[in-house]
Amino acid sequence: MANTHDIENEKIVLKEQNKVELEFVVPETSDFFDGHFPEFKLLPAVAQFEIITRFSRKYFGTQRYVPNIKRIKFSAPILPNSKVRLSLEHKVERGSVAFNMSDAGNAEHVYSSGSFSVIPE
Repeated sequence: MANTHDIENEKIVLKEQNKVELEFVVPETSDFFDGHFPEFKLLPAVAQFEIITRFSRKYFGTQRYVPNIKRIKFSAPILPNSKVRLSLEHKVERGSVAFNMSDAGNAEHVYSSGSFSVIPE
């Protein structure tokens, strides 16, 4: 079976040298939702972090291996087909990436936030 860790409609909202903001949808067909609360599907924390490190690698050239999570907070569930805004800031001098994942239509509705150490590829 093919990997269906799908992200749909990825759109760059803002791009600077060490900062990017994206909007995307994690469709209900994504296997991220398989087996995680089958009666009430939501995007697991580990899937959120997989998406965050995937985009960190894509836009900043960091390794997917994370040697240290400095802080992380999961504040609200992400339901299937939610439109998400992800802000990433690569703090090169600190060797870290800060992130904020929120509802694309309401930036005050934060799903997760934090920072983690990164290693350049």
